Amino acid sequence: MGRYSRLREIRRMDPERDFEQIFRWITRYEFPWDYTQGVSIAFLRDYGVPRISQLLDRTREFERYGQKRYDDTLLFGYEMAAEGFDSARGRAAARHLNRIHGRYRIADDDYRYVLATTVVGPKRWIDRYGWRPLCANEHQALALVGHKLAGMMGIEGAPRTMAGFEKLLDDYEAEMFAYDPANHRVANATFRVMATWYPAALRPALARFTLALLDEPLLCALGFPQQPPWLRMLAHRTIRARAAFVRLLPARPESRPGLAEPRSYPFGYTLDDLGPAWARHRPLRPLPCEDAR
Repeated sequence: MGRYSRLREIRRMDPERDFEQIFRWITRYEFPWDYTQGVSIAFLRDYGVPRISQLLDRTREFERYGQKRYDDTLLFGYEMAAEGFDSARGRAAARHLNRIHGRYRIADDDYRYVLATTVVGPKRWIDRYGWRPLCANEHQALALVGHKLAGMMGIEGAPRTMAGFEKLLDDYEAEMFAYDPANHRVANATFRVMATWYPAALRPALARFTLALLDEPLLCALGFPQQPPWLRMLAHRTIRARAAFVRLLPARPESRPGLAEPRSYPFGYTLDDLGPAWARHRPLRPLPCEDAR
């Protein structure tokens, strides 16, 4: 398979009909690492809105179970898409996620914004740092996936186009981004999770490297300082150098999808494992010592 074979095929496809297949190729074969980075940036953008970060701060899910919270968010997306959004597996994942969200009072505008970050974040990352930019059909497929997820989660008023999602995100951030101590606490908890992925000696430098990739409005809303121009340029050129290297690699074969390893579940997981402990359907089993008593 040639490096651009899938792109040529995608350009011949109808995103209205084939958006799930296009999404599968984007996330598992063409840009698995880049898509995950875009979702990670989407997490951080959510924290720039005080009423979102205040809710997350009150639950203390990121503070106590940050890695699991990160893994669960990615795995919910995977579960809904793995066998098709309309499959029994996809619908079960959506029901479980809706049951978790139903416990909290969340504004419809916040739901739409968080959804927009998961659509626009990967799109903007890949267009800037991927080994190639996304084509128009890929943009539309990502937007239609977002619209489909909105329907599955009962979110009304979600756009159907990438331009619509980008306008929703930009307008909402212009109105709602503001510093709050909760923003900083939740962002710090997330950075602590990300730091554990690397050797201890590299963590301070990598934290600054990550901050150098964030835009000024987001940094201000999270309470982090603007990084110096030389560091921002270094970070940009480093990621672009990676893209140039990846461009020279052969296409990922169908037998080797790029799937992130969930660190919270080294021995596998079930759908019921995803989310807070209170959301599990199954009753807790007594410990063996309790059985003995």
